[in-house]
Amino acid sequence: MGTSLTRRVFLLGSAGLAAGCAAPGSASGGPVTVEMWHGQEDTALDVLKGLAADFERTHPGIRIDLGGGVLADAMLQKITAALASGSYPDIAYVFGSDLASVARSPQAAEMTEVVDNGPDFWPAAREAVTINGRIRAVPALLDSLAVVCNKALFAQAGLPLPADDWRWPDFVAAAAKLTDASAGRFGTAWPGVGDEDTVWRLWPMVWDLGGEIIAKDGKHIGFAGDTGVRALEVVRDLAAAKSVYIDPKSGSDQMYQAFQSGAIGMVPTGPWKLPDIVDAGIDYHVVPLPTFTGRPVTISGPDTWTVFDNGTERVQAARTFLSWLTAPEQDVRWDTGAGSLPLSHGAQALPEWQKATEETEGLSVFVTALDSARVKPVHPAYPQISQAVGVAIVSVLLGQASPADALRDCAKVADAALLIPR
Repeated sequence: MGTSLTRRVFLLGSAGLAAGCAAPGSASGGPVTVEMWHGQEDTALDVLKGLAADFERTHPGIRIDLGGGVLADAMLQKITAALASGSYPDIAYVFGSDLASVARSPQAAEMTEVVDNGPDFWPAAREAVTINGRIRAVPALLDSLAVVCNKALFAQAGLPLPADDWRWPDFVAAAAKLTDASAGRFGTAWPGVGDEDTVWRLWPMVWDLGGEIIAKDGKHIGFAGDTGVRALEVVRDLAAAKSVYIDPKSGSDQMYQAFQSGAIGMVPTGPWKLPDIVDAGIDYHVVPLPTFTGRPVTISGPDTWTVFDNGTERVQAARTFLSWLTAPEQDVRWDTGAGSLPLSHGAQALPEWQKATEETEGLSVFVTALDSARVKPVHPAYPQISQAVGVAIVSVLLGQASPADALRDCAKVADAALLIPR
């Protein structure tokens, strides 16, 4: 799900380090250098560079090195190799879905003090960095999923814009009415590669229906019955009506380009796409995800700043930087500059964020959705579960399997992954 997020200030350790105080230098007398594999590019990286420079001015005992690493999509492979070689960074940007695998390393430092002494992180952000009751990273990104509608296409189809309490059958019906094959227009879109971008859009349906990704016994998926079938039936119905554009390439760029060119009526997406939609000149409307039950639910895909142990000085310096970085005053700079949601109620309340929501149509819908947001389980078998679900969704999208058959095959693979000792 990946795209953006950020920071905070509070006491660390028994002595503590306030935001305005300089952290001690290294034992040799010089500054402690924190190597950070940031995972960012373009605008987000520029914002992070500015924040790091400001931190160094107020903390002369710590230097932040942003020179290494790779983009976030390749971070897991890079970190895995680095840990195996014994040469790893102090901080890395790790996707939330990869944290369970990375945190198994004894080099991954615990971050309980940083998060507990930090701001009032949204529950989804805390949950995403907690494994077996221990906080293993610091929240770095926070988003949510909602539906962005093209107002002009709704008007052209004679459809009222969706209300906040709409249901999935309403979504399917609207998609059919918005579709015009002769004009090359689709009602909605869905990634069709089978990757995590394909999968995470299904989980709010599963949760809404009372299912779980992993059952309480930890040995089976928690959506193998009617829950999973009903969710996949939405996908089937969209495909059967030929009202869904299936993006054949990873990254979902084609479906977003089609939406921005006026060829798609509505698309479930996150707040990171709003700047592109605004730039494309689309007159749009944002509504929460539909539900089956009337209970609001969405998904958040928090990513993390994970710290690795290169000695006490560097771990303490990394914690100091992340405490400062995730403080509301810094967080709101990242949010407004790099297109993310605030990590905490404190950042949300700041005038800078309130101004951003006033200036950007629909942004407040994504923030409000955080009240009902859930996250994927931080479990080492999740990548295998996701892969199996991705195959199931694509097979239903392409009409190659019924929801029940696709789910049965998915359960065999996913349950087997859960039984592998880790």
